[in-house]
Amino acid sequence: MTFAWPALLAALLLVPLAVAVYVQATRRRTRYAVPFTNVDVLAGVVAGVSSWRQRVAPALYLLGLAALLLGLARPHAMVPVPREDASVVLILDTSGSMRATDVTPSRMEAAQGAARTFVDQLPPRFQVGLVSFASEAQVLAQPTVDRVAVDEAIEGLRPEGATAMGDAVVEALGLTDSAGGTGGGSGGRSGGQAQENRPLSAILLLSDGANTSGEVEPLDAAQRARKRGVPVYTIALGTPGGVVEAPDANGVMRLVPVPPDPETLQGIAEVTDAQSFTAPTEDDLQAIYEHLGSRIGFVEERREVTAAFAGAGLLLLGAAFAAGSAWGRRFP
Repeated sequence: MTFAWPALLAALLLVPLAVAVYVQATRRRTRYAVPFTNVDVLAGVVAGVSSWRQRVAPALYLLGLAALLLGLARPHAMVPVPREDASVVLILDTSGSMRATDVTPSRMEAAQGAARTFVDQLPPRFQVGLVSFASEAQVLAQPTVDRVAVDEAIEGLRPEGATAMGDAVVEALGLTDSAGGTGGGSGGRSGGQAQENRPLSAILLLSDGANTSGEVEPLDAAQRARKRGVPVYTIALGTPGGVVEAPDANGVMRLVPVPPDPETLQGIAEVTDAQSFTAPTEDDLQAIYEHLGSRIGFVEERREVTAAFAGAGLLLLGAAFAAGSAWGRRFP
């Protein structure tokens, strides 16, 4: 925290001065109470107000005074401010392992529902792009403010194929230069009206398995994102016990384990100075998206917070007055 008028911090010396006055006044009352001859009456009065209640009002007064004095120095602090213009690219795994039902009703359906919720809760002026990946990565929606187009692209996802995770990150990075364009998806979906160019604020990567396909290794793609200054938040979907039915070499259907790969996803997040999460249930996935929506939707800016200190000081003084009135205690 910094102060525009730091010299006025000297006014805080009034706080210890007020404490000294309070202590002195308390001692004076004690000296006056000693000669009181009716000890039974005096004991009844003292017992009527507990010791901690006697200190609440003075403590609130002192805290309120300190807050008001700090406000005089015009404090500035880093505070979260809602973003208005930014671009986010959502990367969704559509490999065959997303058919697993260890996440209700299935990994794919849970991912689709949570993704739609995430997209719809972002600020209206946010541009959102969508990349899917299985054996290959595919851009389904350029960054756009058209939520309907993105929701339709998410709804059309179907699980099939291998996992080209690294290629998907590279495709998402390629959308940086197109952010703010007309945003037509590769499937002919409309991207809405043209917008001004906006920086790619973040990539959200959801996958449920290890990289098995593609030209670029996931951590190499993460290094590219780091050089561009784009954080890649990752979500490992599913449980270690997840399975899907798949034909073996003889064409016989068998249950194949499809555990998630949190280690690789955590590595991607760490390289890009982002966060990694695991989502073993649909509720967990929803909670993660809500957290990321709040995180991405705000940016830290240095702002003057004098009003906050003044408001807190007045509230504390009001609470002190109320406590003193309720418990018959006044600040000396």
